[in-house]
Amino acid sequence: MSTSKDEIANILVNIATLLELKGENPFKSRAYTNAARALEGLSEPLDKVIAEERLAEVKGIGESIQKKICELVTTGKLTYYEDLKAATPPGLVLMLEIPGLGPKKIKALHDELRIETVEQLEQACKEGKVAPLKGFGEKTQKNICDGIERRRAYAAKHLISDAMPLSESLLEALRSHPAVIRCSAAGSLRRHREIIGDVDLLASSKKPAEVLDFFASQPGIISVVAKGETKASVLLEGGIQSDLRVVSDAEFPFALMYFTGSKEHNIVMRQRAIERGLRLNEYGLFRSKVETRDPKLLVACKTEEEIFEKLDLHYVEPEMREDMGEIALAEKGPLPRLLEWTDLKGSLHNHSTWSDGHQRPEEIAKSMRELGLAYWGVTDHSKSSFQANGLDVPRVRQQLQEIRQINDSLAKEGTEFRLLTGAEVDILKDGKLDFPDDLLKDLDVVIASVHQSFGLTEVENTKRLIGVARNPYVHILGHLTGRLLLERDGYKVDHRAVIDACAETGTWIELNASPYRFDMDWRFWPFAKSKGVKCVINCDAHRLEHAGFLRLGAGIARKGWLTKEDVVNTMPLEKLRKALSGKRSCRA
Repeated sequence: MSTSKDEIANILVNIATLLELKGENPFKSRAYTNAARALEGLSEPLDKVIAEERLAEVKGIGESIQKKICELVTTGKLTYYEDLKAATPPGLVLMLEIPGLGPKKIKALHDELRIETVEQLEQACKEGKVAPLKGFGEKTQKNICDGIERRRAYAAKHLISDAMPLSESLLEALRSHPAVIRCSAAGSLRRHREIIGDVDLLASSKKPAEVLDFFASQPGIISVVAKGETKASVLLEGGIQSDLRVVSDAEFPFALMYFTGSKEHNIVMRQRAIERGLRLNEYGLFRSKVETRDPKLLVACKTEEEIFEKLDLHYVEPEMREDMGEIALAEKGPLPRLLEWTDLKGSLHNHSTWSDGHQRPEEIAKSMRELGLAYWGVTDHSKSSFQANGLDVPRVRQQLQEIRQINDSLAKEGTEFRLLTGAEVDILKDGKLDFPDDLLKDLDVVIASVHQSFGLTEVENTKRLIGVARNPYVHILGHLTGRLLLERDGYKVDHRAVIDACAETGTWIELNASPYRFDMDWRFWPFAKSKGVKCVINCDAHRLEHAGFLRLGAGIARKGWLTKEDVVNTMPLEKLRKALSGKRSCRA
């Protein structure tokens, strides 16, 4: 079986990294990166190009790399890559996960201090051996220590994007078993937290042992950690633990509420029950002044909705159960209908092969149209993001022409789908943008984001964001803190001050739906909503499959209490166009 185009591109990028760690000529390393980008930009199957001996015609792929690609396609392996990996201590590659450590610094650590593992690096930092090295210093040494500690703390944590497909696969299997009456995800996964620990599952059955045996035998399970009469814990591929509890069907709604949490939400709910002469726990709601499991005292409830009703509350969706005011809201009346991911009609922040994306605009249009979306923004990086092949002004003008031609073709076909032109413009250290206003005014969508100078103070960061929000040609502030979940913390920002500025200027704020970002954080969306600031849920897509981030982003929006009316990209195309142009006209 031949290796896919994307797999080969990833291998070429890995080779470039290994060559940098080895200290090879940077031009050699860059050649592999360029070849990877050229492969990703191919609009036809790689097998076909090779079979027709046209690989040499692909710009950016030299003769030596051509041979390596052919070897990978025909054999599925590459001797050069395997030898390179074998000659590189694996610990050096792991060090790349530490923020602030690139291949050059890692090579210097290896050459100067013979460091080959993360543990050796941490010890060297603690002994003060790293700071004296050229290009390091006390601040870098401290940042390395902090990064190692953060990496260790995150070891048992996982992105929801990794956990969700595993959960859905297991639940699908459980639903197929005749002994399972009901089943559901629970815990932080059901509440759609951005980072989760274990995958908590719950099922009801009259035959718990049979269900637990079935669960423990599922594909993708590396080992069974523990298995008792009502609970089993297993280790899944990727190092995620999953726990399944099996209860009676009468207990199911109470157990589902309890194990969904959050802990803080549960405390408030239990106290509310006590105030009504009841006891609420994982086994039921009981007419009792003391803790009990007496079935004679049970207040029967078939669903979670009924439990809320018995406690004089309207139903609270799982995503909102964080003890952040949802109980007070549920006392007043039915909660607003939260956003559904199917309400979303497109994403306004995405990348193509013009910068660091993996597909050409024409491919993107075809794929997003087939998904049933109404529009898709092509907003590639601006020139300051040189590491992402950012565009200068002439290249943006060329891209506008290409997208115009694609949209003309779509119109001739009678389809209503359209690509939107745009750019993700860098906010520079001094708060200025790296594209002139006379270009920005010609774009459908302008997103302004910080990609540099993360070390500024909270005051400085807040000032540059507020300044950009006042630019009449900027529609959206992108990923507000620049955080990368489980990798790096965001830079410091006064969220409320930025939100106030956006409320004043009519600027929208992005909920970046990349599972590494989910930025702006869900905790600030209720405040933004109260100020009338609109949300834009964007995929920040670099591949076609990243369109699936819309679903993840909608879950985070629900945590922030957002409805369809609060989110810009639920609008149909023409209404969106009016909103985009209207913001400019009212702020000009």
